[in-house]
Amino acid sequence: MTNHTAKKGIFKASVLQNRLLGDKFFRLTLEVEKKAKTVFSKSNPGQFAEIEVSSLALPPENAIPPQFADASRRNVILRRPFSFADIMVSEDNVILEILYMIVGAATVRMKTLKTGDKVSLIGPLGNGFSFSDDKKAALLVAGGMGAPPLVHLAGFMKEKYPNTDIVVFVGTKSVSDLAFFDIKFDKFDKKKIKLGEFEKHNIQTHISTDDGSAGTKGFVTEVLKKWIIENKPDINNTIMYACGPDRMLHASAAVSSEFKIPCQVSLERRMACGTGLCQSCAVKCVDKNTGDNFYKLCCKDGPVFWADEVVWQ
Repeated sequence: MTNHTAKKGIFKASVLQNRLLGDKFFRLTLEVEKKAKTVFSKSNPGQFAEIEVSSLALPPENAIPPQFADASRRNVILRRPFSFADIMVSEDNVILEILYMIVGAATVRMKTLKTGDKVSLIGPLGNGFSFSDDKKAALLVAGGMGAPPLVHLAGFMKEKYPNTDIVVFVGTKSVSDLAFFDIKFDKFDKKKIKLGEFEKHNIQTHISTDDGSAGTKGFVTEVLKKWIIENKPDINNTIMYACGPDRMLHASAAVSSEFKIPCQVSLERRMACGTGLCQSCAVKCVDKNTGDNFYKLCCKDGPVFWADEVVWQ
């Protein structure tokens, strides 16, 4: 398996846009200083950056969601981790695409970022997804905010591994929770949706929602399992990649085990430092040879792990 993980650095970045998508997500586009080209040109999907937010001001009181009114007033000392929806490296600059939603004091402040503002970031951090030329099919499973790194992964694989057939499975609670930049609704049936990020690469995509407001009603792993049963992919030439909440990843790991399809999972954890110093993002793992349990760090050893090495709780 090939892993393109790069070295990291501390860089300055300029905000190109910070645009509200729908009613809960923001698309943050950053232009990173030219010297970042060396490390980001060697980065791979699944890695992340820690962004400095301590100096950002709060928005006006009426722009703060009521549920975060009290929490937003806390001092934000530590950087916050964000995965990449895309990384574009050119001769002149590095462009990072990040999708985030308001979940606390840090992201409340981030919504005030405007074009031209400067931020500091550390990245690319962690170990991302790994790849193998002998895998002819890849099943990408995204749950909730786990979508952005898999958008990046799909584009990366289309460029670097064009002979690999990709099928994407996306699951959310409701249609309003689809964490994508380019959502296209059918004129006659609003439950029929196309995701531009995958459509432009002609990638087969299956959408499911818990409430049935878009695509198939039910859990994304149920749709995944049904597809595997019906299409019978060659398990020796197939790999799964999954990103989302632990419950969904646990279910994806179960599908992986049942059908003997190797699976890499990108875990969601609070990663305070991003470099392994604070030890706050420990992941319980199992040694497949001895059965002994031990711990790895999500920020340093992950966030991508093999599904069968994680102790699911």
